[in-house]
Amino acid sequence: MDTLRYSAAACQVDLPNPQTRAEIGKKVTRMLAMTQQAVEGYSPFLPVKLLVFPEFAHAAPVYASAAELRRHLTVPIPNEHTERYAAKAAELDVYIQTGTFLEEDPAWPGKVFNSTCLIGPDGILLKYRKVNPWIPFEAHVSPHDLEGYRDEMFPVARTPIGNLGAAICYDWLFPEALRQLTANGAEVLIRVSAYMDPWGATAPMDWWTVVNRCRALENTAFVVASNQAASQHNYPPFSWPGGSMVVDFDGRILAQADPGPGDKIVVAPIDIAALRHEREVRSGHHMLAHLRTEAYPVYRRSCYPPGRWTGEDDLDFAKNGALIDEAKQRQRDGTNLPH
Repeated sequence: MDTLRYSAAACQVDLPNPQTRAEIGKKVTRMLAMTQQAVEGYSPFLPVKLLVFPEFAHAAPVYASAAELRRHLTVPIPNEHTERYAAKAAELDVYIQTGTFLEEDPAWPGKVFNSTCLIGPDGILLKYRKVNPWIPFEAHVSPHDLEGYRDEMFPVARTPIGNLGAAICYDWLFPEALRQLTANGAEVLIRVSAYMDPWGATAPMDWWTVVNRCRALENTAFVVASNQAASQHNYPPFSWPGGSMVVDFDGRILAQADPGPGDKIVVAPIDIAALRHEREVRSGHHMLAHLRTEAYPVYRRSCYPPGRWTGEDDLDFAKNGALIDEAKQRQRDGTNLPH
């Protein structure tokens, strides 16, 4: 039976950053406890059905190369941790957007993906791999960069609580990523993020808040955004401001955690029926219906070339930096411009 009105919980954590995969289980235990607490604690109100955790909630890329990450921190998906999430989701009849894993897939040997899973009562519903790694400082590969990659890069799960689609952190600085999720049917856009200071939830550089609100209103979609909230001591070299939030389809902030480190849970109502009504009846401010796709020649020419890292065994910071320099030079020369 569909549940079209419910609460979503944006959950943020402040935990030590693991150096090895053996430490991940302790973090999962904490997030499962937060899931239980959110569902039980808010049970007198609109029931919590969707819970979202931040990027790097299981492990951050503390090593500078894919080879080192594979040695110490990568895991396959599914794994023992996703099984624990699935058991909790089934027990509580909820949907959990996991924090990210550093994923290694035997289908792509030598590659590391930054991945999150949507897990429901019946198990893993979708896996999203970050399409826009935060280069040069993430030695992760994008599905876009692999020749022959055939999986949907922007998957959407159709569930009893609405159509859910996730993107990770830096993806949200590219409006195209969230536009594609929406075009694929998403009604709730889920942000799994690790946004450090000063680009957080406070002026004068509150990118976190501005971008979340903008992506909600320009796609007529709810946004549930969980941000890393680790103190500088736990996740150096940055401090992580939290500010996790829920935004409605007109860009209104429905709930937001106070900025600053610390485990926090914020909840707010999601009304899928109201969203569907708005999308159906609006003629003004219906940007998807108004989209003049042919007007944007920038998309007719490749900027960051696809398939670039297919044969690369060990992506690292230096190689990412060289590619960025190439792209900037093409921009200066005008060679990225369509003719």
